[in-house]
Amino acid sequence: MPAENGAVADGEMKEDDEEQRDREAEAGGGGPAAAAAAAAAGTSRAEAATRLYRRRWLIVLLFSSYSLCNSFQWIQYGIINNIFMKFYGVDSFAIDWMSMIYMLTYIPCIFPVTWLLDKQGLRVVALLAAALNCTGTWIKVSSVRPDLFWVTALGQFTCSLAQVFILGMPSRIASVWFGSHEVSTACSIGVFGNQLGIAIGFLVPPMLVPNIDDMDQLAYHISIMFYMTAGVATFLFILVVTVFEEQPATPPTQAQAAARSLCPEQYSYTASILRLLHNRPFVLLIVTYGLNVGCFYAVGTMLNRMIIEHYPGQELNAGRIGLTIVIAGMFGSLLSGIWLDRTKTYK
Repeated sequence: MPAENGAVADGEMKEDDEEQRDREAEAGGGGPAAAAAAAAAGTSRAEAATRLYRRRWLIVLLFSSYSLCNSFQWIQYGIINNIFMKFYGVDSFAIDWMSMIYMLTYIPCIFPVTWLLDKQGLRVVALLAAALNCTGTWIKVSSVRPDLFWVTALGQFTCSLAQVFILGMPSRIASVWFGSHEVSTACSIGVFGNQLGIAIGFLVPPMLVPNIDDMDQLAYHISIMFYMTAGVATFLFILVVTVFEEQPATPPTQAQAAARSLCPEQYSYTASILRLLHNRPFVLLIVTYGLNVGCFYAVGTMLNRMIIEHYPGQELNAGRIGLTIVIAGMFGSLLSGIWLDRTKTYK
């Protein structure tokens, strides 16, 4: 592209000028003027070229979209727990596992997935996340029969694996694609998609799947929900394959330029994990974040049962209550990201 070619040409001219100054310095016998010129050239070389691409917004929005699709599926069973109990002929605890499997899968899988993210980069992890999410949705499409609960559980398990490849990406996308003044905003946009998906997951399933006794009609409504989800997941998978890029040609920050120049032998994934686990403020952050997220997931999983036990037939209102809970936090997280970029008051 013209702009990029121009930037490359300018860079080559600068390198030629620097080499000429070095030769002049060597020819001059190392006098003060030559030394100053050489020092200036060294400083110029130390500052790597950086550039922000408009494409970065497309990357983070695409990530946010397939994160939305995946998080929607986390709660699509739990928020109409009583309806799926009736359709599949299982107890409420079995339906609760359709939500809890997301949390359980995350625990053993997060370390190998973050290792893969470090070793293979963003594009490979994004492709795996979108592919697993798409596969899980189509498995669910084939499970709309009362005797196929194990198939729908397999589909949900596949989607829970996709979630592991999704949750660790916002900060990496922000650091690889965005400038230092917009990293927190980019992270908040990535997280916003996940929260929006949960909000839609609370609201839409009770609207699409009514509590009716006719099993054929109930199967029809469930299949509509599953087909819609599969269609969206497939479209997003195609977009990830065709649009999602590993990294920009020119790094956005000096820190990212330095990271690119780091040899793989100089970096140890295990050592970095151990350093974090020995960092007391980081451990406290893990504990406090874990308590907050754990409480939210527990309430989200049990919300249908808590409401329906006291107010039978109020599936729609249970979904609206869940929506209200999520909406209350969504805009706070987005505004906090913008505020952090402006003030840097992280503590």
